[in-house]
Amino acid sequence: MSNLFEQIKEQLANADKKIVFPEGRDERILTAASQLGAAGIVTPILLGDKQEIMQKAESAGVDVSACRLIDPHDFPEFDEMIDMFVKRRKGKVTAGEARQILLDENYFGTMLVYMDKADGLVSGAAHSTSDTVRPALQIIKTKDGIKKTSGVFIMVRNDEKYVFADCAINMSPDSQDLAEIAVESANTAKLFDVDPRIAMLSFSTKGSAQSEETEKMVNALELAKEKNPSLVIDGEFQFDAAFVPSVAAKKAPNAVIKGDANVFIFPSLEAGNIGYKIAQRLGEFEAVGPILQGLNKPVNDLSRGCSAEDVYNLALITAAQA
Repeated sequence: MSNLFEQIKEQLANADKKIVFPEGRDERILTAASQLGAAGIVTPILLGDKQEIMQKAESAGVDVSACRLIDPHDFPEFDEMIDMFVKRRKGKVTAGEARQILLDENYFGTMLVYMDKADGLVSGAAHSTSDTVRPALQIIKTKDGIKKTSGVFIMVRNDEKYVFADCAINMSPDSQDLAEIAVESANTAKLFDVDPRIAMLSFSTKGSAQSEETEKMVNALELAKEKNPSLVIDGEFQFDAAFVPSVAAKKAPNAVIKGDANVFIFPSLEAGNIGYKIAQRLGEFEAVGPILQGLNKPVNDLSRGCSAEDVYNLALITAAQA
């Protein structure tokens, strides 16, 4: 794990990325931000009442002098932000409604990213996933050709690195969704120095069983190839056929993936969530994420049970995405 984040730090050298933390009064956020700022890796932006943030930092015994503090209530460009938000929401809110909405730190922080005042956002230590993701979908929005954001985990054990998706966002993705997830997961893999070899997972390998569920993965495979013909991708696979060369040789001898997949696309959120937790608890992999992908600019969601180390690591990932 340490090697992974050392690589990211090297990537970020002299990049001068700014990451906004809407939960600027949370002790875990303050601890991580102080470390990031002191190391000069990124510039943390902490949102909230400045005096309260300073008091919380002093109480926690951390130095936030290398961080930028912004209080939405006295932000000098707040009126400009309101105008831009109303335009971005295409008249769905009035200026008066926008003023109240943007006092919410998650909305305010997301607008800082949209306005290029910050390069990415990390939230969720004290908010739900929907509180973090909703402003991103309304303001940052997904990339052209991508209808939905998705969540991946980087699974790390010693020198091994694998990408599992979608394990966080989409409960019942259809073939189009799965194709998008595959394409974006390949891009995410490259950020972590993984040359993507993508397996579309199922309970069937190359037609050994047939059902609506298996057809969904077969269709997703074809759609993903259309979206990016350069992908190294195949399916549908049972996990052992995707991961074990001897099994692949028996079950799918003519497949592009020969038991050497490193990016795994699960057919549902249920399967993905169970799969990454089994690898984490039984396989002793460390799970880095969830990392949100498919957005125009990076926004990432913490667990409310996160540690300061989790905040630090996710901030590095967010800066790398930027």
